[in-house]
Amino acid sequence: MYIPFEEMANTSRVWIYQANRVLSTKDQLFLDQKCKTFLEQWAAHGQSLKSSFQVVHDKFLIVSVDESFNQASGCSIDASVALVKSLEQSLDISFFDRTQVCFLIDNEIIEIPINGIKTYVENGKINEDTLTFNNLVDNIGAFNKEWKIAAKNSWLKRYFQ
Repeated sequence: MYIPFEEMANTSRVWIYQANRVLSTKDQLFLDQKCKTFLEQWAAHGQSLKSSFQVVHDKFLIVSVDESFNQASGCSIDASVALVKSLEQSLDISFFDRTQVCFLIDNEIIEIPINGIKTYVENGKINEDTLTFNNLVDNIGAFNKEWKIAAKNSWLKRYFQ
């Protein structure tokens, strides 16, 4: 059962998928159609899942389920991952490339390969207060408060010591 993202409970579980390129308007319309269709019928052991999604910064696909309504099962989570993999194929995109780190610099998303971060720090293009994205937050409350964080408050802090 799809509901608008802003109506999801703060305790709702989230999965954040970072695209390896900017999602165009056409891409986002496609995502909107496919995700809504999937979420309308998404279920765990025959029980509807109260769920939603949104695209943020033309880069991140966020999928959410309110487990206070019904718990997502391993099979239902696998089905959502299968959806994202099918979206990758349809859009010729990757949502599972973990070798890139995104930063928010001057209101623009900058994607940097992990092996290039040290150079960006040394050149002063990234500093300890530069915002990065904690794609491991696990619920909407944490997403709202802890998704965009200063690099010094993330695993990147080792570059500033």
